[in-house]
Amino acid sequence: MNGTREEAVEQQAYLTRFLLDHTLVPLAGRTFLRGVLPTGDAVRVVTGAADAEVEPAPVAYEIPLLDDDDEPLTAPLLLGWARTLAAGPASGSDASVMGMALVRVDTDTLEPASPSLADQALRVLRTLAWPFVEAPPSPALCGFLFTGPDSMRLYLAVEETDGLIAADVRLTGALTALLAALPSLVGEKERWVTDTGDPHCSHTVDLTAW
Repeated sequence: MNGTREEAVEQQAYLTRFLLDHTLVPLAGRTFLRGVLPTGDAVRVVTGAADAEVEPAPVAYEIPLLDDDDEPLTAPLLLGWARTLAAGPASGSDASVMGMALVRVDTDTLEPASPSLADQALRVLRTLAWPFVEAPPSPALCGFLFTGPDSMRLYLAVEETDGLIAADVRLTGALTALLAALPSLVGEKERWVTDTGDPHCSHTVDLTAW
């Protein structure tokens, strides 16, 4: 993995870790975080209803990883923009990705929502409970997407490929055993399948029946 690629993976993993709590707490109204999709130079924040069968429909908002001064996107700023987008009117788009409307965000004109007291409390608790360590988890979780009531897709950086591996898993069943085996399972090339409908990964691994 080259230096530029490694830096992008680290930033995607950092943004994903920071936003995980907001899958359970609405960003605004009835709108939740439904995914964080990694691309080479941007992150796509997916918002929608907690229940895929009701409104609002999922929307993927694409935000660059670097600003005009080549400064990296920070997680608190990404959360503020996600809140503003979730609270605003439905965004029109003539682009789509994986069946969702894709909106490329002009951050120059977007005002981030101010952090709430709950955000500040989470920041304190997260810092104490999950302090920064030199060795990040391996494989690094660079994104995720809820794909059904009991399933999700995990985007993982593995050493065997420069692209990300998307692992489809179920949220029911032997989760403890699956999580323990996941690092080795996603590295087994015989399990890799190409998914032409997902531009966020190089290969997929179906572990829903594991």
